[in-house]
Amino acid sequence: MSEHRSEAEERSDHQQSEHRSEAEERSDHQQSEHRSEAEERSDHRESEKSTLRIEGLRAGVEGREILRGLDLEVRSGEVHVVMGPNGSGKSTLAHVLMGRPGYEVLGGTVTLDGQDLLDLPVWQRARAGLFLAMQYPTEVPGVSLEEAMSEALRTRGRDAGEARELLLAEADRIGFDSRFLFRPLNVDLSGGERKRNETLQLGVLRPKIAVLDEIDSGLDIDALRAVARRVEAATKEIDLGVLAITHYRRILGELKPDVVHVLRGGRILATGGPELADELEQTGYEGYEDDTTATEPATTSADPFADPLA
Repeated sequence: MSEHRSEAEERSDHQQSEHRSEAEERSDHQQSEHRSEAEERSDHRESEKSTLRIEGLRAGVEGREILRGLDLEVRSGEVHVVMGPNGSGKSTLAHVLMGRPGYEVLGGTVTLDGQDLLDLPVWQRARAGLFLAMQYPTEVPGVSLEEAMSEALRTRGRDAGEARELLLAEADRIGFDSRFLFRPLNVDLSGGERKRNETLQLGVLRPKIAVLDEIDSGLDIDALRAVARRVEAATKEIDLGVLAITHYRRILGELKPDVVHVLRGGRILATGGPELADELEQTGYEGYEDDTTATEPATTSADPFADPLA
C-alpha cells in the first residue's frame, strides 16, 4: 500500500507540477502581453507628441520689418506665454504663424512636426494641427457655428455628424449659450462671447498647437476663468501645446505657464519660468531693451493689423 500511495503521490505531484507550470506559463504570457500593450501605448503616446518650431523668423508688412529673427519652440502639453508692450510684434507673430494675407516673410522657418507651414495656405495649416484663437474674431453672416464646425471636422477626416453633440458638450463646459451654436458665426455677439466661441471651437477641433492671441482681452472674471480653465484642461486631455500672447498676467492664474518669453522689438529678449510674469507685472518692460528697441520709433514696429487701443 505504501508503494501504491507513493506512486499515486508521485503522479499527483507530477500532475500538480504540470498544472502549475502551465498556469505559470499562461500567467507569464499574459503579463508579457500586458507589458507589451502598455509599452506600445506609451510608445504611441510618445510618437503623438508634436512640436511647433520657429527658427530665425523675420517678417514685416508694408515694407516694415517687425519680427527680427525670432526663435521659439512649443511642444505638446506645454504652455508658453509671450508678453510684451504694444508694438513689440506679438500680434504679428500670431498672424504670420497662421498665414494672414498682407504679411511678408523675410527669413527663417516655421515647422509643425517637421512640416513647413510657411508654404501652406491657412486651411492647410489648420488641417496640419495649428489653431489660432483670434484677438478680434470675424463675423460670418449666413454660416452658423454648427455648419462651420461640421465642415472643419470633415476636412480632418472626422465624422461631421458629431459636430452638434460636441458643440453642445463644449458650450455647457464653458458656459456658452447654446442658442449661439445655430446662429450666424459671431454675428451680434459681445467681445466676451466671441472669445468663448473661439475656445469652444478649440475644444471641438482638438488641434495639436493653439496660438491664443490676446484671448483674455474683453473678458470679465468669470469668462476669463472659464476660458483659461478649458485651455488648461486641453493641455492634459489632448496634450495640447499652447502659445499664449498677452499683455497681462491675469490669465495665468488659471492657465499655468511652463515658460514665459519677453518679446520686444521683434525679438525674444528674455525667457524664464512663471516668476518672470510676476516680475513683469511689477517692473514693466523698461528693463528689456536692445539697440533696436532703444533707438527705433515705436511706429516702426507697430502692426497695422493690430488693435490700436490694445
